[in-house]
Amino acid sequence: MPWKWQFLTTPKAKDGKIHITKPIAEESIQKKQVNYDGDGDAHYDTISAFIKSMRGSDPDAALYWMAKMIYAGEDPRFIARRIVICASEDVGNADPQALVLANAAFQSAEFIGLPEARIILAQAAVYVACAPKSNAVYLAIDQALADVKERRTQGVPIHLKDGHYKGASKLGHGEGYKYAHDYPQHYVEQEYMPHDAVYYHPTLQGYEAKIKERMDKLKKK
Repeated sequence: MPWKWQFLTTPKAKDGKIHITKPIAEESIQKKQVNYDGDGDAHYDTISAFIKSMRGSDPDAALYWMAKMIYAGEDPRFIARRIVICASEDVGNADPQALVLANAAFQSAEFIGLPEARIILAQAAVYVACAPKSNAVYLAIDQALADVKERRTQGVPIHLKDGHYKGASKLGHGEGYKYAHDYPQHYVEQEYMPHDAVYYHPTLQGYEAKIKERMDKLKKK
């Protein structure tokens, strides 16, 4: 039945006011109402499910939760930001292209806007979901930050200090520095940090396996 007729014939309550029910509201705007409160738990639960689906390599689930957010009127920039974060936090160097594509999707979606932006966001979300996963960089930077916070702050070794400004040479800044490009494979062993620590542990996932192979070879020289 036409929504206007249904609205006008809605029984009045005892207080004489017309009470609009959810089915009537849905019919009036010709759109189903979904459980998605922009300021409530449903909002955060849905984005959490979206991120975890990408992290868990389930592109279909990621698309479903994205569709729910888009249908409910979520800001596409909010969705795009989460894809960019996931591309770095959960994919990382296992597929560096994921961050490039996610960032391009963010910029494109902001420029294009909905409804077409849904296609761009979907492409990025599917790519991130299907990409090999590694959180090695995420773990590495958090460990480095913990060291800076909890341990005594280390000074810069004198050979790594800037020797270009006036008076730097008199202080010995930069003296003894080995320019990596002057050595075979553009690598030379020297002290870059005044304490022993290993933060980045590349995995065997995707492209990161190649990074690990190269770094292992250099360290064994």
